[in-house]
Amino acid sequence: MRSRPSFVTDAAITRALAEHWKPVAEIAYLPWGFGAHHWRADDLFVTLDQLVPRHTAESLESTYASAAELAAAGLSFVCAPVPTRSGRFTVDIGAGALSVTPMLNGRSPAEDEVDKPAILAALDALHRTPPPAGLRHWTPRVGADFADELRARTAEPWTCGPLAEAARTALADRADAIKRWNDRYLDLAASAAARRDSWVPTHGEPHNDNQVATPDGLRLVDWETLAVAPRERDYADLPGTAGLDPEMVELFALDWRLSELREYSDWFSAPHTGTEDDVIALEGLREELAS
Repeated sequence: MRSRPSFVTDAAITRALAEHWKPVAEIAYLPWGFGAHHWRADDLFVTLDQLVPRHTAESLESTYASAAELAAAGLSFVCAPVPTRSGRFTVDIGAGALSVTPMLNGRSPAEDEVDKPAILAALDALHRTPPPAGLRHWTPRVGADFADELRARTAEPWTCGPLAEAARTALADRADAIKRWNDRYLDLAASAAARRDSWVPTHGEPHNDNQVATPDGLRLVDWETLAVAPRERDYADLPGTAGLDPEMVELFALDWRLSELREYSDWFSAPHTGTEDDVIALEGLREELAS
């Protein structure tokens, strides 16, 4: 997130690191990404995840443990979490779940700089690896009643922040399209579920921002979205990849769009103040509705 969190201090992060990983001398907030909060602490990259709506504490722990297992199995591109002294990978600090990875020496490529052969090779290796026993399976991120509930929620003005009405009217104006997307999504999800024996480990969001080009080669970060799923889940940002099922490609395009709409509707129907993150979120909402 661009904005520093108001609900936790750098001192609290530093204490948690010393208690569960190791003492650090310097810590700095990093206004990177969107969805989680990040710090650099000496040679560590620190992430504070909010569990809802994607995870429970147990599912996030098992997801990061599975990423570590994949790295240990020889997938060198997996930038896996560092275990705590107790062997866990996440720590509940009250304000969210804290995790740590090594700070990488490299940079994320722009969209037009992506090394497509390298990312395709990494995904192929991931998809050929047996899934760790504790790894969760993908499930639809919105239910059958999502569109109808959203239509009802947007029927009356939202007064909880400066961007609330702009978000509400944008959603209300596309209610019919959202209903069509929701219905199609559930049909495709049912088709995918009928072929669960062909599902594989998937990263979930291997786009350019989650790729880091290092002197030792490509590394993939942010394994919070790791799940067993149809392989097409990993190819939304790699158009033209051969051998994909077009219906499964469509499923995961809708999976992204509808889950984003759910999160943005929750965001703007709750109190907010118009921060930089709020402005970015409203633009993201409009982009998804224009798809």
